[in-house]
Amino acid sequence: MIEMLIGLLLGRKAAPASEPARPVMEAMEDRRLLAAGIPRFDHVVVVIEENHAYNEIIGTHQAPFINNLARHGVLFTQSFAVSHPSQPNYLALFAGTTYGIADDNNPGVLPGPNLAGELRQQKLSFAGYTDGIVPKHNPWLDYAGLPRWTNQPMSKFPRDFSKLPTVSFIAPNQMHDMHDGSISQGDSWLSRHLTNYAKWARTHNSLLIVTFDEDDYSQGNQVPTLMYGVHVQAGKSSQVINQYNLLRTIEDMYSLPYMGNTATASPITGVWRA
Repeated sequence: MIEMLIGLLLGRKAAPASEPARPVMEAMEDRRLLAAGIPRFDHVVVVIEENHAYNEIIGTHQAPFINNLARHGVLFTQSFAVSHPSQPNYLALFAGTTYGIADDNNPGVLPGPNLAGELRQQKLSFAGYTDGIVPKHNPWLDYAGLPRWTNQPMSKFPRDFSKLPTVSFIAPNQMHDMHDGSISQGDSWLSRHLTNYAKWARTHNSLLIVTFDEDDYSQGNQVPTLMYGVHVQAGKSSQVINQYNLLRTIEDMYSLPYMGNTATASPITGVWRA
């Protein structure tokens, strides 16, 4: 009441009771994120591998790098892809919807919001780093309005990791993502390109996520997914997740609007520490 009287004396209009002032709204948002327990990372790198089931990767000697990350990060033992074949899963992770697409054909220009665009709206940044263009694996190429520099070759992945965008996706080519090449080849590629970032992330408020787009149709679409970095509680998590849960978690991390099916997906919780 006192503040309202002062405002009237100074000629200011009081904000309508039904419209909270911006600082109050921001505080409410902060409380929501705090309740979910999701840290806000300076950098998140998401690597998407291809076409292998959980039990083909986890525990195998062919993937020492991935398994080392899994032992010292959090491994999700009930992670599933939302669909087959590849393309719908990439779209689910990037835009919260598959658009009803059930093939790997070029979808043309897609409508609606996407992760890169929503980050830009919040003055944050996104880049997709590709080891050769594979359209069905690079959904950021499907949207009009994204700047050309959104798509980068893997050779441009910064050596100074502090210069990374807020969120990066990495899509290796089909030899290095285990689609055509072996598990060992894919794991070695990851080790060469991401060992230094993984170490850096542990001390620089950053996160590495390694996941797979889908399985090989043999295990109910159960795929390996892990997180490694600071604020990650090492161990295993049995919460059931898919690409929508991963995207919802990133949305909550940066206070982004919910896109498509992420509005009803749960964020990933119970794996974070201070």
